[in-house]
Amino acid sequence: EFPTDAGVIPRAVKQIFDILEAQSAEYSMKVTFLELYNEEITDLLAPEETTKFVDEKSKKPIALMEDGKGGVLVRGLEEEIVCTATEIYKILEKGSAKRRTAETLLNKQSSRSHSIFSITIHIKECTPEGEEMIKCGKLNLVDLAGSENISRSGARE
Repeated sequence: EFPTDAGVIPRAVKQIFDILEAQSAEYSMKVTFLELYNEEITDLLAPEETTKFVDEKSKKPIALMEDGKGGVLVRGLEEEIVCTATEIYKILEKGSAKRRTAETLLNKQSSRSHSIFSITIHIKECTPEGEEMIKCGKLNLVDLAGSENISRSGARE
């Protein structure tokens, strides 16, 4: 059974899989998870032995880029291909453990960073004319850093 205290991301993931599994179309899904802290991007899915701020393939820093369609992408992020909601929950847990948190007087685990968990879905469907059509969608789920009253919370960088 789904926990009643589940957050937005697990609920969104469950809903996505419920909808996809009710359709007869083929689909594929991949996720990324990044942290933004003091204007630096960290890949929360990167293996521990790699440098967090460098794309190991190109040896260039992980960076925000503009794509040809006016959108924004992050060069160098690890992408995990997923097939089940359980896989996503495990990835989310693994990445969340790497986030920067600090205890304040009001919150034992206050996030000190912003994070973006992105889910990209490709769905292959057949048109009424029998042609294959691929639809792509991306959902960005953003968790903003805590914004406590410093005098009440005792928050420090």
